[in-house]
Amino acid sequence: MTRVNTTFGPAPWHQGSWDGRAAGNFIGGGMGSGLIVWTALAMPADSPGLARALLMLAGIALVGCGLVCVWFEIGRPWRALHVYFHPRRSWMSREAFVAPLLLATTAVAAWGVAAATWPAVALAFAYLLCQGRIVQAAKGIPAWREPTVVPLMMVTGLVEGAGVFWLAEAARGAVAPALPWVLFGTLLALRVALVGLWYRRLEPRLGRQALAAVRATARACNTGSALALLLALAAALAPVAWALPLQALAGAVAVFVGVAFKWTLITRAAYNQGFAIAHLPVRGVPRD
Repeated sequence: MTRVNTTFGPAPWHQGSWDGRAAGNFIGGGMGSGLIVWTALAMPADSPGLARALLMLAGIALVGCGLVCVWFEIGRPWRALHVYFHPRRSWMSREAFVAPLLLATTAVAAWGVAAATWPAVALAFAYLLCQGRIVQAAKGIPAWREPTVVPLMMVTGLVEGAGVFWLAEAARGAVAPALPWVLFGTLLALRVALVGLWYRRLEPRLGRQALAAVRATARACNTGSALALLLALAAALAPVAWALPLQALAGAVAVFVGVAFKWTLITRAAYNQGFAIAHLPVRGVPRD
């Protein structure tokens, strides 16, 4: 019996270079950066207390966990410093340059230096941008190279960070004010719109298997985002006795949906496009 090669050919095949460890980098990096942004926005730099410092440090830890995941993914981990050699053309190199600045500046902000807060926020946004562009730069995979992936990854990271923030606030018995809830709901609605646009642009271009994976990813993400949005609305309008559990549940759903979306995007929807030969050579027929 002749064996058919299903990992290379004109039909799309699933890539195996990036696995759960790569997904862990995008999950940890996006969630940690988003948590840094939300902590800076919702807790002013002059606000006293330990909660702000702990949340900033948690953001640092999440970004660090993501970097450790990608370090384990490298075939030769001790050559990781080679990533710094190509900052002019590699978004992964740019991420590597932003990461230590982000971690150091956030640590200074957590220590109580108010002047470091907004540079930490700017670096967190830069880190989110780098991660989105890393995915979008993989031109051989249609689900990744779609330009809407960049804002989608950035918004998802902010939503994940908000989810961790709401969980932490509920754990210490603090009900979030109205403005952060409005921003959270806006980001959830924006992600629903971006996921829908991402799927509509990919639908006419993908093969059967790739389209099925993308469709399942989009449906799960939008269903979870809609649920988190309803829970956030209920938490914002409910009395205090109900607001805390609803706030915690909204945060947990936001975190779970963001993690699941990035995991499935990297590990399940990652089908190469295959290749096509537009003009086959025919013996005896002159070239055009």
